[in-house]
Amino acid sequence: MREPVVDVSGLLGEDEELVAGRHPVEEAFIARRKAVRLLVVPQRRLALEKLVLHATNLRIPIVEVEGGTLTSLAGFDGHQGIALVTDRRAFAGLDDLLARAIERGEPPFVLVLDSLEDPQNFGSLLRTAEASGAHGIVYPTHRQAPLSPAAVKASAGAVEHLLLVPVDDLAEALTDLHVRGLRIVGSDSEAPLTARQTDLRGPLAVVVGSEGQGLGPAVRRRCDAVVRIPMKGHVSSLNAAVAGSILLYEASSQRGGEPRPRPELEAEIRQTAPEAEATASADVTEPAAPDATEPADTASPADAPETSEIAPTADSGHEAAGGPEPTAADASPDRDGGDALLPE
Repeated sequence: MREPVVDVSGLLGEDEELVAGRHPVEEAFIARRKAVRLLVVPQRRLALEKLVLHATNLRIPIVEVEGGTLTSLAGFDGHQGIALVTDRRAFAGLDDLLARAIERGEPPFVLVLDSLEDPQNFGSLLRTAEASGAHGIVYPTHRQAPLSPAAVKASAGAVEHLLLVPVDDLAEALTDLHVRGLRIVGSDSEAPLTARQTDLRGPLAVVVGSEGQGLGPAVRRRCDAVVRIPMKGHVSSLNAAVAGSILLYEASSQRGGEPRPRPELEAEIRQTAPEAEATASADVTEPAAPDATEPADTASPADAPETSEIAPTADSGHEAAGGPEPTAADASPDRDGGDALLPE
C-alpha cells in the first residue's frame, strides 16, 4: 500500500530554511536567527512548552503540524516534534574567519572538510569544532554532504555559532590560508608523526578527509604536515567524525586558553518566559510560615525553579565547554564504509 502524499505547501518558502530539533531551535533563538514561524507536533507540545512560550513572547506564529508532515519537511524523523522556519543562512568568507580570530585575540583555528559524504559526520564535526574553539569551517560546495536539517540537528545547534565558508575550489582555499599564515595539517595513516608529537599551536587549519577515501591528492599536496592517530586495538580505522574530533581536541589542548563564556543573550532569552510559569512552579509546594523567633530562609537564585529557562540540557555530547575530552560520543555512529583512514 502506497503511503499518502503529505502536503507541506505553505510551511517552507523558497527563501527560507528549516532548523529542526530542540537544541538547534534553542541555539537559533540564542543566535538571533530571524524566525518566521515555529512548527510543533501537538503531541509533543507540552514537553516543548518553554520554546513555544518563548516564540509566543516574540510574536512568532505557532503552527501545529502532524509528525509525518514535519518528517517530510525536514527529510528525517529525528526532529523531536519541533522545527523553526528561518530566513536563509548567511555564509562567510576567509577574511571573516581571520577577523573573528583577531576579535577574540586568538591565533586562527579552522576546520577544513574534504568532501564528507555523511550528514551525521558533517554535523558531528561542526559540533566538535565549535566546542573545541574553532573559528569556522571551510568545506567544498561539490561532492560534500549538504548542510541539511539532519546535519544541523547532528550539530546540536553549534552551527549557529560558527562561521561557515563554502568554497568552489578547496585546494585553492588551502593555498589562500597558507599565504595568510596558517599551517595546514592533514591526516594520513602513513604519517611519521602522531598528532600528539606534532606542534599544533599557532595559526592552524586542520583538514579531515572523506569517509573511506581520506584526503584527496590535490588537498594533500597543500598540507604543510600530515599526522596520524595511533591505533592500539584490533580495529584499524576510526569513524571520520571521531578521528576529526580527536585532532581538533589535540590542537585545542596544545593551544590552551580558557573556555569562552556563554553569550549574555542566553540569559536575556531565559528572562523572556512569563513570570506566571515560575510562579506556578513555586506554588506547587507552599512552605509553612517561619517562626517569629527564627530568621526566615531566603531562597538563593540557585534554588529557584528553572522552569523559565530554555537553555539546552546536556545530552550524550560535550555541550558544556570543559576540558579536552575527545570521545566517540561526540560523533554519530558511522555507516558501512564511513571510516577515516587514520590507522597507525
